Amino acid sequence: MADASLAILDHLSTLADVTRDRLLLLLESHELTVGELCAVLQLPQSTVSRHLKALSDAGWVTSRAEGTSRLYSMPREAREGAAKRLWVVVREHVAGTRGAAQDHHRLQAVLAGRRAKSQEFFSSAAAQWDRLREELFGATFHLHALLGLIDDQWTVADLGAGTGAVAAALAPFVREVVAVDSSAAMLQAARRRLQGIDNVTIHRGELEALPLQDAALDAATLILVLPYLAQPERVLAETARVLKPGGRVVICDLMPHDRETYRQQLGHLRLGFSEPQMRSALEEAGFTGIRVRPLPPDPRSKGPGLFVATGKVRSS
Repeated sequence: MADASLAILDHLSTLADVTRDRLLLLLESHELTVGELCAVLQLPQSTVSRHLKALSDAGWVTSRAEGTSRLYSMPREAREGAAKRLWVVVREHVAGTRGAAQDHHRLQAVLAGRRAKSQEFFSSAAAQWDRLREELFGATFHLHALLGLIDDQWTVADLGAGTGAVAAALAPFVREVVAVDSSAAMLQAARRRLQGIDNVTIHRGELEALPLQDAALDAATLILVLPYLAQPERVLAETARVLKPGGRVVICDLMPHDRETYRQQLGHLRLGFSEPQMRSALEEAGFTGIRVRPLPPDPRSKGPGLFVATGKVRSS
């Protein structure tokens, strides 16, 4: 009990200064730099820094580095228990003072200045934003981010998994990934890529007779797979079989093209698929809600155009 009493007396001593209280009023809702606090309180940096150190030593303020700046705020711990009850009383009295009201108005100007800097950047960079963003973050980061839209409880199959690139991309966002391919060499490469990822299971099997139980999956992908198949319609029917009612398929593949060399170079049996062909094949396999869309070409790519087709298994 004695220790608790001493602690509250220490808090009283720390808060027995109106400048510190005004600082806390600002920092309970915003992270601010020393320079911004100086502008709001209209005090020299030495004064603000001295009060921040006292508040920090007492646990009322915390800070973090961001680049070359340091941002200050009131931590959650300072708003709990006896400290919280004391702050409620002090805040009630300080917030109504003329100085606090002026701080509030000057704070809005500081925050507006932040927004103006951001807008100034975008105004000057709009014409170059795509190039700059790609230089900084790559061309496809936003597409990977969209995987966050997938239900994290799903079991998803990567059919025709190849070296496991799609399975590796899906794994962080779903409960389980099932990778299936008929090529031992491809699956060996996939195992190397997927080593250490514990929610991916790998099966060797033919896509025309999937080694999976009925209605075992929430979704399945077929990425650049169909041109290799003698019976793509059968594979789509098998995909429908292993999906739950309402389960979804995502297909990405080649639009019709005339590159005969792909038969020898890549082992393709089909030179792409038209939208009517895909719609018909998916409907016959038992899918509904079918969508087929061409993908925008990557200016650096050399291959034929691609499409994405989606559909879901009819509910019984």
